[in-house]
Amino acid sequence: MKYFYICLIIVSVFSCSTEKKSNKLERDNKKTAPHISSTSLVILGTIQDAGSPQIACKKVCCEHLFETPDNSRKIVSLGLIDAPNSKSYLFDATPDIGTQVKSLTKLVEGNSNEMVDGIFLTHAHIGHYTGLMFLGKEAMDAQKVPVYAMPKMRDFLKHNAPWSQLVNRNNIAIKALENEKAQQLSSHLKVIPFLVPHRDEYSETVGYKIIGPNKSALFIPDIDKWSTWKKDIVAEIKTVDYAFLDATFYSGKEINNRDISQIPHPFIIESLEKFKNLEKKDKNKIVFIHFNHTNPVINTTSKEAQNVIAAGFRIAQIHDVFEL
Repeated sequence: MKYFYICLIIVSVFSCSTEKKSNKLERDNKKTAPHISSTSLVILGTIQDAGSPQIACKKVCCEHLFETPDNSRKIVSLGLIDAPNSKSYLFDATPDIGTQVKSLTKLVEGNSNEMVDGIFLTHAHIGHYTGLMFLGKEAMDAQKVPVYAMPKMRDFLKHNAPWSQLVNRNNIAIKALENEKAQQLSSHLKVIPFLVPHRDEYSETVGYKIIGPNKSALFIPDIDKWSTWKKDIVAEIKTVDYAFLDATFYSGKEINNRDISQIPHPFIIESLEKFKNLEKKDKNKIVFIHFNHTNPVINTTSKEAQNVIAAGFRIAQIHDVFEL
């Protein structure tokens, strides 16, 4: 799998464990990322909805991060660059949308727009849509930013304040998505939403298949368990070039103060077992993403992270770029 790094400095991040010192290297903020000249995906965030450090966390690692924030710990989002048309799109609107949009739009050659050309939402959990608030009157006061959403998600935004104010003031323009129906963004780029099982309190949940001129990708940041999906994830992986997959928890052991049955996700150890018989080239497609603040793989030098890498899989890192 071909991919390259925008940043010239590799960051080692600190996971939520008992270790007392951070392994994080300081990024050189003076480095200027080059424009991206091909249709590509950019990782703009890797952390689960509640961020890292997470509110009320008393663990040693959180205490360190409260005092010394790690700027690489952004909530999960993908950026899509349509280079031939100088356009960009965002997958999910996170609370980190301000820096994520800035990072993405700066990469688009020939683009003078400070806002993306569209936002694709996966579902109505806090890390995936609440960034829309920054498009409103109190912040950007945007004009008709296209927001692509499924039927229940559309209704949720239209009929519940404060999101309905965004609609009524034309800060956003909701674009209808349908399950398995392609959204053609250009002659060489399309996006296909597909339903996945998740805790759908307010909306349905979708993943996306993103098809570029040469390659394609799956984006499934949230799903209950692979076994509860009507599709075969192993078969789906074989149809694409990249698969960005839910890896919220490494195992159940890291959550000892919550009923983990109420927050189901595929544990990384379960995914490693499920995908162990894939060919090497297919394992190499899988990029684990959406890490809870407790997940030890955030620290890429951890034993758990090294287990993932040794097994032939990848761990998402902010600002990684994947050509489509």
